[in-house]
Amino acid sequence: MKILVGVKRVVDYNVRVRVKPDGSGVTLDGVKMSINPFDEIALEEALRIRERGEASEILAVSVGPEEAQTQLRGALAMGADRAVLIRHETELEPFDVARAILAIARREQVGLAILGKQAIDNDAGQTGAMLAALWDRPQATFTSKLVLKGNTLQAVREVDAGLETIEIDLPAVVTADLRLNEPRYIKMPDIMKAKKKPLDITDLATLGVTPGPKLTVLKTETSPQRTRGILVKDVEELLVELRKRGVVP
Repeated sequence: MKILVGVKRVVDYNVRVRVKPDGSGVTLDGVKMSINPFDEIALEEALRIRERGEASEILAVSVGPEEAQTQLRGALAMGADRAVLIRHETELEPFDVARAILAIARREQVGLAILGKQAIDNDAGQTGAMLAALWDRPQATFTSKLVLKGNTLQAVREVDAGLETIEIDLPAVVTADLRLNEPRYIKMPDIMKAKKKPLDITDLATLGVTPGPKLTVLKTETSPQRTRGILVKDVEELLVELRKRGVVP
């Protein structure tokens, strides 16, 4: 079985994001970029599946600018066998990203697609679900445990009510939650080996995908600063303060 793993280039989670003065977006000049953390978890799970002898090849796929090759090389250093960059210089909506990944999934005849449950830049959490819908295949989102059983897959999902265990047929789409695993550390020899692994570059037109934006970002703003809290002596004083703020009647 061949596994496809989605890899997105995002601002590193340790970076303090700055909004542009004109509100047209966030500043990316000179900012450290990394693999989306949830995508690292997805890749780690694919690697573990291959190490158990349940998969033959792992293909890392990214939709983004030329610079996204750096993140794909990181995925290859972690252990992916091949990588494909679907080059597109401007931001794409999840629907168009899903269409692009679907074209690769069909071309490569993958048996399982694993993506992060969301990207930390837009927190949309839509690409995996849209990929499954377009592919007309089952999906297991927010997965915290994954077990392959022949032509089926058992997944434990983290839902509002607790944990939900489902079983779905392959091919399928899985989106990785935080508690699925802990990604491995990349060693220097693996980084050197990754330079020799195949990384193909294509574009949306070659895949037959014409992007069609459906949303327009009007303005980007920083979150309002939180006001300082106050100390109260007892419940009565707490209620008085809450009534002043209109929180309770």
